[in-house]
Amino acid sequence: MTGLVAKASMDKRLAEIVEPTIRAMGFELVRLRFMGGKRPRLQIMADRPEGAGDIEVDDCAQISRAVSAQLDVEDPIEGEYNLEVSSPGIDRPLTRLKDFATWDGYVARIETNEMIDGRDP
Repeated sequence: MTGLVAKASMDKRLAEIVEPTIRAMGFELVRLRFMGGKRPRLQIMADRPEGAGDIEVDDCAQISRAVSAQLDVEDPIEGEYNLEVSSPGIDRPLTRLKDFATWDGYVARIETNEMIDGRDP
């Protein structure tokens, strides 16, 4: 798993917990982000393996139930939080090496966390 799928240490820890379940269900983890705040949010993006078709709402619901049960047992997040499971969608993030190869030749928007050549991220 690359650092783009799960960047922060908490994201990486959560990805290690949920990724095997997602994979066992026949899907791939595309991105995981845990965002704090008044009501923390765990955002999971999943997709089908290459060429297997689009992920559907029912697939997201199944992943949500399985991951939620697993997180209830592991209990890595203190307090209440919202769990969001979605497909990468049309504005999908390129988080894995294979994503860059699959979308080679298409226009991509690059976002950085740091200034480059005096330009804001």
